[in-house]
Amino acid sequence: MNLQNDLTIKLKSAFSLDEFRPGQFDIMNAILNNKDALAVLPTGGGKSLCYQLPAVFLNKLVIVISPLIALMKDQVAALERKGIAAGALYSGQTEDQKRAVFAKINEGGAFILYLSPERVQKEGFQKWIMQRSIGLFAVDEAHCVSQWGHDFRAEYAELKILKALRPDVPVLALTASATPTVLDDVAKNLNLVRPERLVHGFYRSNLYYQVESCEDEDEKLAWLLQSINQFPDGRVLVYCGTRKITEEVAAFLKNHFDKVDCYHAGMGTKDRTKIQDAYVGGDLRILVATNAFGMGIDQPNVRLVVHFQMPGNIDSLYQEMGRAGRDGLPSTCLMLYSKKDKGLQSFFIQNSDAAKEIKSLRWRNLDALVSYSEGGECRHAEILTYYKDAQRLKRCGHCDSCDPGSHRKIVYVAPASAINSRVALIKPAKAKKHKFIVGEELTPNQQIIFRALKDWRKAKANELDVPAFVIFGDKTLRELAQKHPTTLAELHSIYGIGEAKIEKFGKELVAQLI
Repeated sequence: MNLQNDLTIKLKSAFSLDEFRPGQFDIMNAILNNKDALAVLPTGGGKSLCYQLPAVFLNKLVIVISPLIALMKDQVAALERKGIAAGALYSGQTEDQKRAVFAKINEGGAFILYLSPERVQKEGFQKWIMQRSIGLFAVDEAHCVSQWGHDFRAEYAELKILKALRPDVPVLALTASATPTVLDDVAKNLNLVRPERLVHGFYRSNLYYQVESCEDEDEKLAWLLQSINQFPDGRVLVYCGTRKITEEVAAFLKNHFDKVDCYHAGMGTKDRTKIQDAYVGGDLRILVATNAFGMGIDQPNVRLVVHFQMPGNIDSLYQEMGRAGRDGLPSTCLMLYSKKDKGLQSFFIQNSDAAKEIKSLRWRNLDALVSYSEGGECRHAEILTYYKDAQRLKRCGHCDSCDPGSHRKIVYVAPASAINSRVALIKPAKAKKHKFIVGEELTPNQQIIFRALKDWRKAKANELDVPAFVIFGDKTLRELAQKHPTTLAELHSIYGIGEAKIEKFGKELVAQLI
């Protein structure tokens, strides 16, 4: 029996697809051999197929835990259009609707059942799954299980009951983004048994990554206008950090473009549903949103994603950038970064009621994103290393570091005249210095030191198998080249260097500078 050939045949007949995407077969191979699996496939990487095809192949019931009712409904509808039996149980259904789902399951054969994590805790449901023939438990958005993840949910932490009730059924934990630390925690909290860890597909060859440093909100608005003007076709997503800024940016864009609206968690359910339906249906082209929008949204023609404000961590940034180009066509992801953004995310961390160790991790995650933003290495290569993807690159050829002259790069154009912004006027652009210079421009000798430090950083990152920005950002290396510290004590005055970094890299840094 050749499992890959047999699965490929079923893939074609049931889903009209000719081949697997990167990582999909490896994931299915593990669970079809009755092994637990931790699988990371990015947004647009085809996670859902990894539990849908096994249901059809095994001709069994597969139970999927999902946090979003809208996503459940969309996936059930898509499966039924393909002639694959599926259903969902969620709050708000009538008893007749629930009975209809169970009646279909009782007919036997392949069935994909979507549930909320809360339903798994119900005693009656637990008794029911003890009596069923089940091929797989799939936990979608599995990063929600981990307190170290960016979206921990208490109800997910109770899903370990699945392994306790049915140790004979493999569990597939799926997420679009999770660091090795988060994956360790997911495996522990779900009581997975020697799970196979499969991390694939973080390389999105059709996406152009770009980060720009901005002095203030006015400069950001000018960049935003230019980015949308450069992408007149396809949809645009603009992510903001607060509800207030979301509304203000949307109001600003409505003065310049048609089909613009906003979305955030402070809106009523009816209004959010209306906006989401308008976006999905094509009545909106430009949507300004907080991170409340996005999970489970699968629109193929998003040509531009702009982060008007920096999110709190790389996981959030990557997931939200991943809304772009899901049809495989060229798209651009632009992050507008300012010191004020770090202050906003710091405020969120300081005012959260999370445990001390979780706050500490969030601080480290924020520092990593700042360093990524200020870094000068290939952005795709850094992302692949950060997630420990099976695929690695040295240079991608399509980010602002590798190809700064690309036609896909947003090019700043100073406003010809003042434009009313949310609080003031966009001022005529000043002559822009190098993005992350500290003090004056580097002298020729400082340039030599800076390049030597970058070479040292790259070698150290390769040795430790971490992204270069985890070692130090470019801003730190520039300040080292300018201030030229020659003792461990003097390193304390350098941007981005604390006790932990001095302990880990201090002696090597001083050796490079002497």
